[in-house]
Amino acid sequence: MAGDLRFAKSHEWIRAEHGGVATVGISAYAVEALTDLVFMQLPTVGRRVKAGESIGEIESVKAVSDIYAPVSGEIVEVNASLPERLETLGRDPFGDGWLVRIRPDDPAEMAGLLDQAAYDALVGGQRH
Repeated sequence: MAGDLRFAKSHEWIRAEHGGVATVGISAYAVEALTDLVFMQLPTVGRRVKAGESIGEIESVKAVSDIYAPVSGEIVEVNASLPERLETLGRDPFGDGWLVRIRPDDPAEMAGLLDQAAYDALVGGQRH
């Protein structure tokens, strides 16, 4: 599964799914860096986003951080129960801890994101 992931420098991951949709989340590295999550705001279904645009925020006891769209497209699904189950992000950030599903305007845009090795180098070889 990890080989299918692409990463934005802002620590979001994206994975292409069947039917032209991609799942987006935040990396385990980002979840660990935030620690003690207390609040999350996710976008609404149907919202059109541009790559690099804030699509929500996550708040910990330390800071509030924006969540950015790794690609341009339309939000087609939101993990609506996640804000009430923030512990899921720490337990399974690449599975049940997904944030949104997006229909990319240009699926090739994902190829411009970091692969696993490049992301690991970005975060200093720490756990992703």
